[in-house]
Amino acid sequence: MSVVHPSELTFEEGVLLVRTAREAVESIVKSNKRIKPPAGIPDRFRRPGMTFTTLEIMEGEGKFSLRGCIGFLSPVYSLIESLIESAISAAVNDPRFHPVEEWELDKIIVEVSVLSQPVELKAADRKDLVRMVEIGKHGLIVEYGRLYQGTLLPEVPIEYCWDEETFLSETCIKAGLKPTCWLNPSVKVLAYEARVFREKTPRGEVFERSLAEEYSSRCLRKRVY
Repeated sequence: MSVVHPSELTFEEGVLLVRTAREAVESIVKSNKRIKPPAGIPDRFRRPGMTFTTLEIMEGEGKFSLRGCIGFLSPVYSLIESLIESAISAAVNDPRFHPVEEWELDKIIVEVSVLSQPVELKAADRKDLVRMVEIGKHGLIVEYGRLYQGTLLPEVPIEYCWDEETFLSETCIKAGLKPTCWLNPSVKVLAYEARVFREKTPRGEVFERSLAEEYSSRCLRKRVY
């Protein structure tokens, strides 16, 4: 059975994924119960797929801080089961944070990223990897042996206005390696695509983020040459 590619999803299906992630978070936080997949879901949701659920908490007008982010980089579950597992884990199992508490639910924004299968980036001259990375399109994975692995979602370089080389270096750091690790031929660098659906307000309207447009407006226009 083929893995779901993010390009297959309709906008309405992206909205359904966010609504389901919200339901999974609220159920586990309020009742410590794991929801079941909704009835009547699209057939493609039962195919293998990969998701990340990101939770952010509102701290003021237009200000958010990370509250949990967990997902899957390989298709070990169906798309819908991946979503439910990632949402629950982001809420109560992210080791960086204490479990979400019920009072926080009114302030939390739910974001769902649907990922494509990662593809290794290869170049005879490792410096050419910079030209193969497209910010606003790619998330990155860095792997070295079995002990070192890290990923940064496509949203991350936009938040910090990183260029491509910085994105590579920060992914190395996330993997527990030196910033220049991507220049080492023994280190694997993989890229994947994602579509990102997000609540505008807690439990509110869902929209699809245009990461390339966000990067252009937030970052490229601010640069001085």
